[in-house]
Order: sequence, then C-alpha cells, then structure tokens
Amino acid sequence: MKLNPGGAAQRAAQFSTSKAAAKARLGLPVVIAALMATGSAGAILSSAGVTTPVIPAAASVIRAGGIVTAANPLPTAAPAIAAPPVTTPAPPPPAPPNVRGAVPVGKGMWIWLPEKTEGGDPAAIVARAQKVGLTHLYVRTGSSKMGFHGADFLNTLLPAAHDAGIRIYGWDFPYLHDPAADVARAVQAIKHTTPDGHRIDGFAADVELKSMGVNITPETASWYGDNLRVAVGDAYPLIAVVPRPSPALVNYPYAQLTRGFDAIAPMVYWLNRDPLSTTTMAMQVLGQLGKPVIPIGQAYDGFAEGGPPGVPDRGEIHQFFETAAAHGAPGVSFWSWQHANDEAWQAITDAALFQLPAEPEAQFRADQVRAYQVLLSTLGFHAPMTSVWDQQTVGALATFQRAARIPATGKLDQLTRRLLLHPVAPPVK
Repeated sequence: MKLNPGGAAQRAAQFSTSKAAAKARLGLPVVIAALMATGSAGAILSSAGVTTPVIPAAASVIRAGGIVTAANPLPTAAPAIAAPPVTTPAPPPPAPPNVRGAVPVGKGMWIWLPEKTEGGDPAAIVARAQKVGLTHLYVRTGSSKMGFHGADFLNTLLPAAHDAGIRIYGWDFPYLHDPAADVARAVQAIKHTTPDGHRIDGFAADVELKSMGVNITPETASWYGDNLRVAVGDAYPLIAVVPRPSPALVNYPYAQLTRGFDAIAPMVYWLNRDPLSTTTMAMQVLGQLGKPVIPIGQAYDGFAEGGPPGVPDRGEIHQFFETAAAHGAPGVSFWSWQHANDEAWQAITDAALFQLPAEPEAQFRADQVRAYQVLLSTLGFHAPMTSVWDQQTVGALATFQRAARIPATGKLDQLTRRLLLHPVAPPVK
C-alpha cells in the first residue's frame, strides 16, 4: 500500500496535540487542589497553553477517598516528633564491696556494762574511740544465763559508730550446757537489725573455763563452733575468745573450738607475770592453728586474780603492743573500757603500733602491712600474710579497688583506706 508522507506528519501532530491536552486534563485537579490548599486565586496556564481559571476556594474537587473543600482539605504531614535526648546514667558511687566480713584489725576496746561506759552515751563513746584511734569495739550482747540483752544498746550505738567508721563486734558468754540454745542466741545477736538497718560487724564467742561453770569439752566445743558456722554461713566473721595458753590448760580444746572460726582472740592478762613472756606464748601456741591471732591485753586491776594492785602501767601496756606486733598480730584490744584508767587510755592512744595510715606504703611497718593483709583477705581479697608490701598485696588491693568502683591503682590512698575500714553489714545466711 502507498503511504502519504504528508498525512503521516499531520497524524503525528494531531497525536502530539491530543497527548498534551490529555496531560493538561489529567494534571489540572492536582494543581487546583494544591492551590486551594494554599488559598491561592487567579489563573494558571496549562501545559497545553490554555489559560484556566482557578476554582474558587469554596468549590470542591473530587479526589480519591472523598471531596476536597476548605472544610475538608488534603491532609498535611504531621510534624516530626523529636526523639528524647539520650542520657548516659551516672556510674554508681564508690562503696565498700560486700564479699565477706572483716575480722578486727588495729586497736580495739571491750565494753561490758554500757552504763559504766561513758554513761552509755553513744556519742561520747564514739568521740573517745576516735580520739584514742580505735578501729573497733566489742559489745556484750548476751550469755547463757541472761539471754540476748544487747538490742537496746546496739540500736543506739551501731548507727553512731558506723557513721564514724568504727566496727562493732558483738560478744556472748556461752556456758555450753545447751550448745544448741547458745548457737540460737548467737544467731539472734548476729541477725539483730536496728530500726535504721545496721547490724553488728562480726561475732565473738567468749568460751571460758570449767572453773567458771562452762561445760567445755572437745565435744561441746566442736559442736558449738561447727554449728555456729553452719548457721551463719562461710562469709560471716567469727572470733573465738579463749583463755591464754598455759601449762595448766593442756586439756583446753583449742583446735576443736576454733575450727569453725576466722580468728582467735586469747585473753592475755599477765597479772603477776610480764607481758613479754605471756603474750609470746599465746601468739606462738595459737599461731600454729593457722588463723590470725588478735590478743586481748590487760587494762584492769588484776589484784583479785593474783596480780599486783592497780591497772598495768604505760610501760607494760606498750610492751604488750610490741610483743603482739613482733609475733604477727594484725591488731590488739583491751579489757575493758570501764576498768581502764587515764594512764592506760593514754598509753593506748600514744602507741604507734597498729595505727593504720594511708600511703606511702614504703613507710609502713610490718604490723601495719600485716593488718592490711589480714583485712584484705578476710574481706575476700586474698593477700598472703607476709608482713611485706609485695606485688601480691598490691594486686589484692587493686582487685578490692575495682570491686569498690574506684581507680585500681594498687595504692593505699585515703579513699581506699576509708573504704577498707568502713563498716558494712557482713553477708549472713
């Protein structure tokens, strides 16, 4: 078939014109709607070159989903909601780790009758303890004959002492005629909680002699010690208070009693003997049991027990300090607050031994190093008890610092010292 070139050109032009008109018709409602949404008026030029009046705002345009009017405009995009600012929570503050409880280190004093101890005034007790440089106190909580009776005094003393960084150890006098009752009473004291949440920092069992009415045998001693340990768990600090070793006490069951305890506190009252030989024997004999030995010195008048009249003088008290330190004690304490005279108090205050400073560690004496090693170890951060500030001790201290959320420098700075000595209620079963 023969084509007409002119006709083809004409048809192409018509097709182009029709296509442009269609595009104009298709786009018009969209343009109108856009202008209506902005409130514009007047005329627009279509893509086909035709001037088209803009539909007034009151008019309506059909669109998918309904009629667009001024009362029913096209929806506009919702404003973007700003994301809340990202905040990084502050790290928890430094705090002493609570892996296990500490045994006593440094200088301590025993309280028997609260009413004869600064009149039972907790503020006065704490003030004097701080002045003397005491790190811990032993407070009587009960006995087989009197039951648990220390609650009221503990309720007032514990908060004040803890605020001052002084640990409080309860002590009890078990007669062992009913060891199960003695264990139950000890647990009662250990778990006693003050209204504001304080507990004692450890427990000392004062296990005396048969001559004092105590049913002490290898069987009763081991039953009491072993079952007390089971009752409170492995992390709770227990101290066995025992008579000083002597030839007259060859049958006292030291090993059976102390098996379940963390430390041993012998009552080293020298009476008519000298502090040097009495303390040396106690440290050597009991040191063989493989536990820290923390001797109790005499600060009372022993005349009624065969000693010379009067409280031991300054020289005797300092000899006791020196001998205990020479044989590896991490601390000492004295019986008792109500019996010590001014000379005894001043001698305890002045003694440089068993003071626990911060760095520089290179200047620490052997007694100070050992006290910190015992403290770290019983808190759950093992440091060999070498009395030397070695790399293992530095490593134990750095581990403690990490657990306390402070820089692990391995240096015993003031903050680290404060956290080491700060009382924390020990874990108890």
